[in-house]
Amino acid sequence: MYQKEQRPDQGPDHGPLAGFTVGVTAARRADELGALLQRRGAAVLHAPALRIVPLSDDSELLAATKEIIRQVPDIVVATTAIGFRGWVEAADGWGLGDDLLSRLGGVRIMARGPKVKGAVRAAGLTEEWSPSSESMAEVLDRLLEEGVDGLRIAVQLHGEPLPGFVEALREGGAEVVGVPVYRWMPPEDIGPVDRLLDATVSRGLDALTFTSAPAAASLLSRAEERGLVPDVLAALGHDVLPACVGPVTALPLQAHGIDTVQPERFRLGPLVQLLCQELPNRARSLPIAGHRVEIRGHAVLVDGDLKPVPPAGMSLLRALARRPGWVVARAELLRALPGAGRDEHAVETAMARLRTALGTPKLIQTVVKRGYRLALDPSAETKYADA
Repeated sequence: MYQKEQRPDQGPDHGPLAGFTVGVTAARRADELGALLQRRGAAVLHAPALRIVPLSDDSELLAATKEIIRQVPDIVVATTAIGFRGWVEAADGWGLGDDLLSRLGGVRIMARGPKVKGAVRAAGLTEEWSPSSESMAEVLDRLLEEGVDGLRIAVQLHGEPLPGFVEALREGGAEVVGVPVYRWMPPEDIGPVDRLLDATVSRGLDALTFTSAPAAASLLSRAEERGLVPDVLAALGHDVLPACVGPVTALPLQAHGIDTVQPERFRLGPLVQLLCQELPNRARSLPIAGHRVEIRGHAVLVDGDLKPVPPAGMSLLRALARRPGWVVARAELLRALPGAGRDEHAVETAMARLRTALGTPKLIQTVVKRGYRLALDPSAETKYADA
């Protein structure tokens, strides 16, 4: 589903993300992430780049389950809570649930993080160990340090790449049994993804969030199909902040030379808090006509008050802010207006609406027969003369 939601102007009580638009590519927990962002004032564009397909009727999962019941592994690595629960539920549906849990009851279980640990315990099992980092790399390091030669290890696959994980175990002498619980597939409706890509290229987004590597790879794949990869990479490299929940998620973007921001803890909450710090720090702030003006994605803060501005007005304001205090000709401002044509009257109309939206007309001065300028405070003229 594609949606755009924006909180109304709430005056000085707006959240730290007010005036910014954030794209959400998540399929799982998208509602939770969107709610966290909106609670902090952001407008949200949601377009799941993937869909999760359960494998409850899949022959691969059934075969892997029967194999584990027949020949019990020494170690089970549980990677995601939804995947582990899905495995147990699928086994129940085949009438194999009790047999599976009975076998796993005597197995060493390693859970990647606290949510996986909760799913393991909900099934009546107990994990032997869980890494504090919630990192598969730490799980791998522990297994290799202990030695895996001759061990049979079942790894619950979760649709995302586990770079080198299975290969390293096999090189260490382990027999690895993959348990494919669900798969990532392209969304049934590609329209929302295309609109999200268009918003990225047009700089209609301030940030784009990723919570899984497959989502990042899928978005880039769709961009390639549309011939948009250079434009998308240019946007993510400069104007649209790519924010990933962790380093594994960032791999497809890094492979294209895109630097991302990531929270220290790989969780949705810290990801949102990171955006609350990064986006306001990237906003342009100027002293204009005795006011402090901060230019955000689709709104402006005037002395801390949030002023939503129409897209055309934001285009004009950004064009003026590129050279604060300098006169910008109407012809140049016309080129900044999307789809404005050749009539400079469109500039006057958009400028009138911009002044009304800002609520402080003196912020922008009209220079007769020349154009418009931001009324930059005299003390700031030198500082911003070459901006």
